[in-house]
Amino acid sequence: MPDDKTVERLVADATTAPSMHNAQPWRFRFLRDSGTLELRADPARAMPASDPSHRALHIGCGAALFNLRVAAAHAGRLRQVRLLPDHADPGLLALISLSDGPPEKTDADLERLYPAVHRRHTSRYPFSEQGLSDAQRALLTDAADREGAVLLFPATWHLELLLDLVEDAEGRDGVEPARDQDLARWARLGAAEADTATEGVPEYAFGPHKRGGRAPVRDFAGRRPVSDRGTTAFESHPNLALLGTADDRPADWLCAGQAMERVLLQATLDGLATSLTSHALEWSDLRELVRDPTSAVGFVQMVLRIGHGPHGPTTHRRPVREVLEFG
Repeated sequence: MPDDKTVERLVADATTAPSMHNAQPWRFRFLRDSGTLELRADPARAMPASDPSHRALHIGCGAALFNLRVAAAHAGRLRQVRLLPDHADPGLLALISLSDGPPEKTDADLERLYPAVHRRHTSRYPFSEQGLSDAQRALLTDAADREGAVLLFPATWHLELLLDLVEDAEGRDGVEPARDQDLARWARLGAAEADTATEGVPEYAFGPHKRGGRAPVRDFAGRRPVSDRGTTAFESHPNLALLGTADDRPADWLCAGQAMERVLLQATLDGLATSLTSHALEWSDLRELVRDPTSAVGFVQMVLRIGHGPHGPTTHRRPVREVLEFG
């Protein structure tokens, strides 16, 4: 069985994953007798207005699960992963076996992604107008496919529609007090709070205020002033990709989270900067319009912005002792 220190290191790697507003909606419990690690949802970190169905919560937990798989493969500890193993306990999202024994299946590329686990950071900075190469797109598409999801790069007409829908969602959010409350809860303003925060988005990671351009970047400052932030233009033709699944159930959301993180880690290894946007997906009527009706994607789960630009700063995570217990 792995010792406690090994489990703590694996969980620390898992928690570098992105989540909506960096709420980190996960909990872990290691069962020493069986060598099994439980991944559980933390509903106290949900977004009542922005994510009432907990779809984004599941996606964030799925991203943490993928990081855990990568870290466990790197440590030679990954044996078996079971999603949603108990219908009577929907908060139990996955069981990960770390005990000795042959793995259920092998994925040689998992360990290759490990260096990107701590290098991947969300970038809310402008990217260049340079597009992605065919080879880069192929690698990212394959990464999503390996996790049972689909990654599509929208055609010009679809990209323009998508950007219009994001702007529509931004406008709606601006007049919806409950959405602003979700945002304000996780925004960390002021140097003292931002430098010590272990959750949420600190002001040093907000990025500059967008003066022009159409890149979809959420403004965590809202109407709240941020000193020395600066203003600049973003790209006019951002490189966006749609991550989708065939169905839209909790298992599909976990699948999407793992696929999303695999794509982000692959992009990081390729030297690309990344960010995420779910703005247009947080409104049910807009989410239906995001999907390309001619594609094989049933439900869009996340919009990824990928390009050439500065990588974002590190945002802190909660100490492992706050998210991991032993039983």
